[in-house]
Amino acid sequence: MSSLRNAAKRKEHKERAQPAARLARHGLLEKHKDYVLRAKDFHKKEATIKVLRQKAEERNPDEFYFAMEKARTRNGVHIAPTAEANKYSQEELRLMKTQDIGYLQLKAQTEAKKVERMQQSLHLIGAPAANKHTVFVDDEEEAEQFDPARHFDTAPELLDRSYNRPRLEQLADARATSAGEAAAAAVARLEKKRAGAYRELMQRQQRQEKLGGLARKMAYDKEVMGKGRKRKLRPEEAGGQTGVFRWKAERKK
Repeated sequence: MSSLRNAAKRKEHKERAQPAARLARHGLLEKHKDYVLRAKDFHKKEATIKVLRQKAEERNPDEFYFAMEKARTRNGVHIAPTAEANKYSQEELRLMKTQDIGYLQLKAQTEAKKVERMQQSLHLIGAPAANKHTVFVDDEEEAEQFDPARHFDTAPELLDRSYNRPRLEQLADARATSAGEAAAAAVARLEKKRAGAYRELMQRQQRQEKLGGLARKMAYDKEVMGKGRKRKLRPEEAGGQTGVFRWKAERKK
């Protein structure tokens, strides 16, 4: 019965609000639930200090183990090593680099295939074009008075479109014959869906480029870790580039 009673949801008893007179006189006072949290935190710290004090009292001054030879302290605080130096050999590190490079190349190829499929389905219709539409005029006065909406004979809201940009007479006929709001809502939904698809396409292209760059960098690091005597070139020797190495010429037997 006790388990069933504990499983049932109980009513939460909340404390009453602090009276306005007391709030104005003493400020915001601590409630019981706040005191409980503070008391638990205090007793937890108190118990931890008690355990540490007991360990310090029972510590054996002659205690020794070989890890003490590599242990270090700074201002009386023990510093634990975060990583073991030379844990793996040079060949093992190169092998792990090879596995990482293969994984990155696999992910980059996967993203490239997804990008290709999306480009085939979207055909880049309505995508932001890199080129611009240039209109030539005769003089500066005509350039100052140039009106793009009047020149293209369309609504000002449709000037950003490079496709499906009807003229004013077509818009008038469409408004007269079509349902109007329903058609506009359908077009808005399609535009939103198309914008989301192109946004995903752009993100996948950026991810593909990033993965490819990481794979190339790791391949470069792997080659640097290889055998052979090499020297890092200064920027003036490498034509302004950094991180360029030159291997010593060796005779191949």
